[in-house]
Order: sequence, then structure tokens, then C-alpha cells
Amino acid sequence: MPMHPLRRFFLLTLLLPFYLSTAAHSSIRRTGDDRQHPLPEFREAPQFYNSKSCPPPIRVSSPHSLGHSISTIHVAMTLDVAYLRGSVAAIFSVLQHSSCPETIQFHFIASSSISFLNSTIRSTFPSLSFQIYPFDESRVSGLISTSIRKALDRPLNYARSYLPLLLPDCVHKVVYLDSDLVLVDDIARLASTPLPDKVALAAPEYCNANFTAYFTPTFWSNPALSVTFEGRKACYFNTGVMVMDLDKWRVSGFTAQIEEWMELQKRMRIYELGSLPPFLLVFAGRIAAVDHRWNQHGLGGDNYRGLCRNLHPGPVSLLHWSGKGKPWVRIDARRPCPLDALWAPYDLLRKPFYIDDA
Repeated sequence: MPMHPLRRFFLLTLLLPFYLSTAAHSSIRRTGDDRQHPLPEFREAPQFYNSKSCPPPIRVSSPHSLGHSISTIHVAMTLDVAYLRGSVAAIFSVLQHSSCPETIQFHFIASSSISFLNSTIRSTFPSLSFQIYPFDESRVSGLISTSIRKALDRPLNYARSYLPLLLPDCVHKVVYLDSDLVLVDDIARLASTPLPDKVALAAPEYCNANFTAYFTPTFWSNPALSVTFEGRKACYFNTGVMVMDLDKWRVSGFTAQIEEWMELQKRMRIYELGSLPPFLLVFAGRIAAVDHRWNQHGLGGDNYRGLCRNLHPGPVSLLHWSGKGKPWVRIDARRPCPLDALWAPYDLLRKPFYIDDA
């Protein structure tokens, strides 16, 4: 018996939102770790222009000309499909708060889906000056030891250690940014951080943190290892926001030093926290300090539950959702933390249209 037209229409009306939701998630990409992620789409960001006092905008003809202007601000980030929504928000925030957005050169490191990432960044930021550099995960995958959270074990999470080798030699200084942050200040102020002689890295230091907790009893009980920090005022710093002198890094061979500590970690467990401890072993007590306002980190909570956090006292130039909880995940789950409302204005994700939105 044929279905009555009104009944058919009513049934289709009920099922259409489910169909649209399913269709929106049917286009997926399988990443290297065999997880599936919807391919996101983003709205086009507005155009941002230099103020009158800025140097001329970047006119890049080839990757080898990127570092020729001393006025260029170089920013490095990693890109992957899983964290692309956060990366796009971070880029948007950098441009929006910069007095000279047309003099910023972005350097993106990616290990997969490079064609998709390139077209997405190009369509979202049509006037952005950027390059994408392929990262061979096999270079580091054999050195990675399991940590307390699976996301920390992604090979791309270690790409920051290879920036001086991946970027052209004409790039001398770069600001590295994680994908789970937004700036609310001019990045030029951060990029202008002075790096004294023989100092290759600058970041906010947190000397009140329990530094010994970042390494295992095996490390501290071995005199040949614990002597590493002798004579150094070693303090914790977060590697999600760093100013890096690539020339000094290359000369000193810091990438090889980081790899040596990772190789030792494979033989005897001396730390638990992914890519951070090797940086501490090489740089703690040997960096230039940056004001804490440039990394209000920990807004994603701890590495286990990702509970809501409050801002640290003092002024804020950069908000960083390090930890398990990411603002876009909590917003989509309709369980946002209060501070996630500060990230939301930079979210350019193109939301799927459902019939009940009309």
C-alpha cells in the first residue's frame, strides 16, 4: 500500500537533519595513526592590512627569498587535519591583532594531507604569505616513547625540534606557536624578544613549578644523569610558545642533542611527558625569559581529565589551552568552560546547515 504524501513528507522532514548530519561527516580522511577525522571547512577570513608605519608587505617569489627582509616576522606552526580547527583560529588571532599583518610569513610543518591543508589555508586566508614543509615522521617515530597521553606521542608533536633543519637557512629567527592557542596582542612584541649571545631560545619560565616532577626517580637517582642540571638554574617552560634563534640552534646542533636524550629514554625511562622533557634537558636554565603574559597556558586542564581552569593573575597577551581539554571539542560537546568563550570568536569553522537552523 503506497504511503500517503503528507505522511511521506512528514517522515522526510524528520529524517533530513539526520541525513544532513551524516553527510557532513561522511567525507573523512584516515590519518597515519589510523584514526578518522571529518575534513573541516572554514569561512574565509577578512583581509588584514598593514598600518601606515609598517614596512612594505611581503612579496614572496620563492621559498629562498623568505628571510631577506629584516622586518619580516616568521611564525612556525604544525598542521594536521585533527587540529586544523585550532590552527586556523590561532592564525586568525595572529593576523587580527598584528599592526603589520602583511609582513608576517607563516611556516607550516605537515606530515600528511599536504594538498588538502594547502588548499584549505589558501581559501581561508587568500592573502596569507606561507609555505608548507613536509615532515618525514619516520625520522622521529622510532625515537618516541609512550607517554601519559596518546596525543603527546604523535610524531608531528616533535616537529618543533626539527624547525632549524626544515626551514630555509635564510630564516634566522622564528616564533613557534602551538595549535591550541590564540593571541590577543601584537605578535611583533613577542618576536622582538632579545636573545643574548649563545642563547638560542626564549620562553616564559615558571620557576615555582616542581621541576623534579618532570623526570623519573631513575633519572634523579643516577648521578651521571642528574648532573645534567648542575650549575643551571633549571626552571620549567612550556614549549608551545617559543622564540627561536635558528642560526645558533644549527651551530650548536641542538636537534641532535634532543635526539640523544630520546634514544636514552628508549633504553631507560627517565621522563613521562612526551616532547617536553628533552627540551628541558637541553635548554632549562639556558633560555631568555619572556613575560608570563605571552603564555597563559594550562587552560585545557591537566593531561588526564582536562577540567576547567582559571586565568593566572596578571595581564594576558596569549591564551593557551594546553592540557587534555580543547575549546573546540568542549564547545561542540556543549560542555564549554568559561574561558572557552575567549577562543570562540576566532573559530572560522563553517558549521553544517540543518533544517531546524532555518
